[in-house]
Amino acid sequence: PALRKPAGVQMSGQANAAKFAIAGAAGAALLIATPAFAADRDAGEKIFTANCAACHAGGQNSVVPDHTLEKAAIEKYLTGGFAKKSVVYQVTNGKNAMPA
Repeated sequence: PALRKPAGVQMSGQANAAKFAIAGAAGAALLIATPAFAADRDAGEKIFTANCAACHAGGQNSVVPDHTLEKAAIEKYLTGGFAKKSVVYQVTNGKNAMPA
C-alpha cells in the first residue's frame, strides 16, 4: 500500500496546493491526458499516491529533506520555481534522485 502522512503531521495549505499541482502535472505528463482530466483532483491524487508518495508522503521529501512540496521550497529548489511548466518538466524528466 502507498505511504500515508504520519499521524499528527499537518500539511500547510501551500503544501497541499503544491501536492495537487504536482499531481495534476504528473497526470498530464504521465497519462498524456486532456486538460480537463489533468485538472481532476481525484485522478491527480491517485497518480501522486502511485508515483510520488513513497518519497513525498505528507508533502515532505524522504530523500532530500529540505526539498519538500512546500511552495517556498519549490520556489527555492525547482528550476523555474513554482510554475506549472517547471513542475511538468521535473515530473517528466526527473532530476538527481527523483526518477521521471
